[in-house]
Amino acid sequence: MFTGRYYHNLESKGRLAIPQAFRQELALGGVITWGLDGCLFLFPESYWQKLSEKLASLSLTNPAARNLTRLLVQSAVELNLDSQGRTLIPEHLRDQVNLKKQVVVAGTLTRVEIWDRDAYHEHLDTITQTISQTDQGLAELNI
Repeated sequence: MFTGRYYHNLESKGRLAIPQAFRQELALGGVITWGLDGCLFLFPESYWQKLSEKLASLSLTNPAARNLTRLLVQSAVELNLDSQGRTLIPEHLRDQVNLKKQVVVAGTLTRVEIWDRDAYHEHLDTITQTISQTDQGLAELNI
């Protein structure tokens, strides 16, 4: 399970250090891909396999299913950690979410989210300002 948030700098070549707290769960591999809300998703290999099976089972005639599958699968790259726990974030993924030098790597239970630091804090501010409006939705989820 991935929890917490960590602040890191993206190296000029596009390498990012994955927090030590997340590395053990990613020891068997993982996949970095386009994410929702302006971030990248980093899935451990085991979860990516389950997600891939779900995506493959979706109706081919459903446009939303096709589009989600395209965005996740066609952007996906394998996680390759070096001896210092760094991985290369390819340019196409950095560009998709406008990653600059300062990055937030945040655990979200089943996945890790990789954000540009400014975008992350703007998103958190928006969530904080609208959380009272989501109370009903949370109640419907039994939370």
